[in-house]
Amino acid sequence: MRRKLSSRKGATAVEFALVLPMLMLILFGIIEFSVIMYNKAMITNASREGARRGIVYRVDPVTFDYSPLTDAQIRTEVINYISNHLITFSGLSTPAIAVTRATEVSGDVLTVQVDYPYNFLVVPPIAAIAAPEGAALPGAITLSSATKMRMEK
Repeated sequence: MRRKLSSRKGATAVEFALVLPMLMLILFGIIEFSVIMYNKAMITNASREGARRGIVYRVDPVTFDYSPLTDAQIRTEVINYISNHLITFSGLSTPAIAVTRATEVSGDVLTVQVDYPYNFLVVPPIAAIAAPEGAALPGAITLSSATKMRMEK
């Protein structure tokens, strides 16, 4: 009888069952952080791409007038870049894009600001299950980037 009570069979399975949730949380936390860092880089690239396309003057083939892209065209360029490069599992959120420029004169500064709400995939939903009732957990963060470039001609 004493031998059966001191048996260690199954102890490894119990220890594994206790450690597994923490290991999974760490693994998915690393994945989530990696996706956030990648998306932040893509938001920065989108801002830079919008500003780069906005500062270059284009020639109209009919009138031969030089003019830069309009603010709406710059926003479209940024949205196209974001929709083609971001990692999203729950659908694309709508970014806030602000295009600021004093004039369209060569040498003036054009600023493209992109704010993108990133919804967490794994970590906050898991934390919400374990959190006490009424605890405030972040459901989203805002990834932001701004690029300033001088108008060219």
